[in-house]
Amino acid sequence: MLLTMSLASSLNSLTLSTPFLHGTTQLSHLSKPTSSLSLRPTKPFSFLPPIRAMKSMQGKVVCATSDKTVAVEVTRLAPHPKYKRRVRKKKKYQAHDPENQFKVGDLVQLEKSRPISKTKSFLAVPVPARKKKEKKEGEEGGVGSQELGIPLESQQELQA
Repeated sequence: MLLTMSLASSLNSLTLSTPFLHGTTQLSHLSKPTSSLSLRPTKPFSFLPPIRAMKSMQGKVVCATSDKTVAVEVTRLAPHPKYKRRVRKKKKYQAHDPENQFKVGDLVQLEKSRPISKTKSFLAVPVPARKKKEKKEGEEGGVGSQELGIPLESQQELQA
């Protein structure tokens, strides 16, 4: 018993003297390596839901024949694995359309929701139409005719 206690006390006071550790680190300071998963800081509790990537997507309705379901084709740009050029990638998703309001060709936004069926876990939401630039009066698609103040030859012949 006395022998084990003396061995334990001599091990505690033992220091490593290797050229790699410069002989200054004690055994008690050396610890087992830990994984990055165990070192996660605890987050304070909040009432806001966590932000997830790709919560909503935009696409075009390609099939609206099923009741309360539309097939939406989403196009995204992804780099080609070998050539690194951006390539269009398309994927079809099934989305819930409760009022059957969408027709083929409509632009919709897909919102993530609870799974509605085996393949449906998105909700189709209408996208507001983009405002188109309106042409001013007197501008007939003339390229630079108003900029210089000189009428084009085709307009001069019409006026004469």
